[in-house]
Amino acid sequence: MELLDAGRIIIGLVLLILGGEFLVRGASALARRVGISALVVGLTVVSAATSAPELAITVGAVLRDEPGLAVGNVVGSNIVNILFILGLSALILPLAVTRGLVRFDVPLMVGMSAGLLLLSLDGVMGAVDGLVLFSVVVAHTVWTITAGRRSARTPGSAAESAPDSSAAGAGGGDVKPPATSTATSTAWSLLFIAAGIGLLVGGATVLVEGAVNIATSLGVSSLVVGLTVVAVGTSLPELVTSITAVRRGERDIAVGNIVGSNIFNIGVVLGLPAMISGGGIPVAGSAVALDIPVMLAAAAALLPVIFTGFVVARWEGAVFFGLYLAYTGYLVLAATEHDALGGFTAVMVWFVLPLVAVTLIAFTSYEIGLRNGRRQPARTAPS
Repeated sequence: MELLDAGRIIIGLVLLILGGEFLVRGASALARRVGISALVVGLTVVSAATSAPELAITVGAVLRDEPGLAVGNVVGSNIVNILFILGLSALILPLAVTRGLVRFDVPLMVGMSAGLLLLSLDGVMGAVDGLVLFSVVVAHTVWTITAGRRSARTPGSAAESAPDSSAAGAGGGDVKPPATSTATSTAWSLLFIAAGIGLLVGGATVLVEGAVNIATSLGVSSLVVGLTVVAVGTSLPELVTSITAVRRGERDIAVGNIVGSNIFNIGVVLGLPAMISGGGIPVAGSAVALDIPVMLAAAAALLPVIFTGFVVARWEGAVFFGLYLAYTGYLVLAATEHDALGGFTAVMVWFVLPLVAVTLIAFTSYEIGLRNGRRQPARTAPS
């Protein structure tokens, strides 16, 4: 049985890689075809598509009366998206971030994470809670598409919506086919997107099934399985899509995909099942005490990182990636009740986390100082 599950994992990975390639090709071509930025496509079409496995797993978990798996899947996926996927993508290539993403979308992601924590304090996500979160996502999607099309029609807006277009041209030459090619047509773009979505959903489903079978055979709880194995498995479409986008020079899609997926996960993947479930979705006390606050902290940590230089640098990606490994290590030690848990927790609380906080504060202050220094000569220069 374990050999069969290992085969599922391998097949799932192959399908995910193919799906990510197809989805990025279709999405970037569609953005150019209909006249909206790649960032808008990443925040809407790509983020919703790559969150499809999370939605399928969460709805199935609610129907099977596995609330721990449902909540752990969403919270764990959001943590994976920021700390693991965004960190790994930035390690490959620094990620440029648009001002619009910083001013609106990232703060909205932080606000929705805080809202999820507040709504979960009573131990249940009810229908009204789900409706509130779902409505926010609908409003955000409508606003993003409307603003994106309006910005595309405004002269000079292209530079702001794609701050690193030179890199996109350099890294993604093969995604810009000749004007006479049918690959740029809307029909072909939609076909690539549909094929990519199908491969991503199928690959994630097969991989998660194999991984969950292996994890549950070891006696791990559904919440921990959701926070680790299922979260990583259902976030693999985001990982593959983001890395593929970075490799092809579509870095707006990479960042927009992560932020949009986190917003979609909270508002739709968790909000929609909460609306349709009779008694709501119970939220474990351990998730309210640790995992949801970690998700909120990860989202909040993204604000100063991208606000200072409008870029996620390699060292910042390394910090995020290291924090995810530490968080996962804690979950594994706690689940197995390992003797090293006490020492690991002490090192994290009294050394690693304070060091990370001091580092982020110091580099943020340094970046702000550089920005102010660059502005000062412009203000004092003779006219």
